[in-house]
Amino acid sequence: MGTMRVVVVGAGLGGLSAACHLAGRGHEVVVVERAEVPGGRAGLLESHGYRFDTGPSVMTMTGLLSDVFAAAGADMTDHLTLSPVDPMYRACFADGSAIRVRHGREPMTEEIRRECGGREAEAFGRFCDYLTDLYKLELPNFINRSFNSPLDLAWPLGPIIQLVRMGGFRKLNPVVEDYFSDQRLVKLFSFQAMYAGLSPFEALAVYCVITYMDTVEGVYFPAGGMHAIPRALAAAAEKAGATFRYGQAVERVVRRAGTSGPVTGVRLENGEVIKADAVVLNPDLPVAYRGMVPEVDMPRTARKGHYSPSAAVWLAGVKGPWPEDAAHHNIHFGAAWKGAFQALLKDGTLMPDPSILVSGPSSSDPSLAPEGSSSMYVLEPVPNLDGKVDWVYERERLKESLTARVAALGYPSDVEVEYFFDPTDWERQGMERGTPFALSHKFFQSGPFRPNNVSRKVPGLVFVGSGTVPGVGVPMVLLSGRLAADRVEEAGR
Repeated sequence: MGTMRVVVVGAGLGGLSAACHLAGRGHEVVVVERAEVPGGRAGLLESHGYRFDTGPSVMTMTGLLSDVFAAAGADMTDHLTLSPVDPMYRACFADGSAIRVRHGREPMTEEIRRECGGREAEAFGRFCDYLTDLYKLELPNFINRSFNSPLDLAWPLGPIIQLVRMGGFRKLNPVVEDYFSDQRLVKLFSFQAMYAGLSPFEALAVYCVITYMDTVEGVYFPAGGMHAIPRALAAAAEKAGATFRYGQAVERVVRRAGTSGPVTGVRLENGEVIKADAVVLNPDLPVAYRGMVPEVDMPRTARKGHYSPSAAVWLAGVKGPWPEDAAHHNIHFGAAWKGAFQALLKDGTLMPDPSILVSGPSSSDPSLAPEGSSSMYVLEPVPNLDGKVDWVYERERLKESLTARVAALGYPSDVEVEYFFDPTDWERQGMERGTPFALSHKFFQSGPFRPNNVSRKVPGLVFVGSGTVPGVGVPMVLLSGRLAADRVEEAGR
């Protein structure tokens, strides 16, 4: 196989990962991004000395990120400074108690011993062992691979048998309860199912692997905020030979015979055609099918599937320091737990007494806010646009209730700059059903059942990002870039 010319549409984290892998392997790569900067969902807003990340707020599995830089022939430390966040979270409960999730197994064991007792501390060690074994099994066999058929899930047979023996197909919440009797710890080590778009009561225990990423591997924060990651990846890809064209939008994929045959490039909105042997699409997968290859039916799962809940996000620049007792990330759990998931995921309504995330990025990096002030990122899970919420009427009411609650919790409330996003905003930014979290990870929407990263109807077309394999979350999206690069090379053989 010789050198291929590849167009990557979109400079989100998935597209950037694909560009790093492809350029590092010697291919000619052109990245076309409609915005003026890289990042996609990992965007940036700047105003009055404040800098806000608009997307992911945590970085886990830093080894996977380092691998992307290495694929481009770069050393991550030359492009990016990552520091551990400790405590990783402050978990606040309805009874007024708090548990700090410490960075490192031993410090966290001592935190649990102090707050919950020796029996729970001993259980934490066994739980970490379980999470580690689960991750080591899942990563090579079920996560870091593409699938051509559901039959691939059962071959080789050994890993799937081992996963069954480990209880991977039991419900997540009961598995966590096997280790802990303190319901605060059960919540703390099961809420991560929400990252997969599921409640802990319906998610399979295989998604304890997300808890592994947080709890065992740890949470990190880059100097300059999360948007520093796509900027660094773009720089590494460019150094490896990739070309970036910012501020240019792609109209559609061009094929050899009009609406059939293999891809031959992309047409920009200004009419220019960029020729290519393969095209990698980073926009949200359903949006990419609908807009870039409208002649091709998107996979049924993407059309009819169950999408993850969305989020209302309030970004605020506030006068005053971050509270001394607050951590970088603070989860405030509501009293209604199971009922909240019923409302959000089954009824399509707002959560009663919702759990919220309140982050203070400037507490880790003071450059993100003017001196004496703080930057704040607040997130409340809400239904996506398949739900029953009328956002014309609910938008302002939710914003007011959310900001009032944050103030009542003791965070600075003298607002200088603010932005608010609801599902209609995410939809306008190109996110299907108004959710930044794509299809949920129900069993029949994961692995070989998730929309494939190639289409047999369009040779040379490859998808990357959270809508395809392996799925949602920064680590998974970075892995999707390597899988996409492999698919490009398969197409060129």
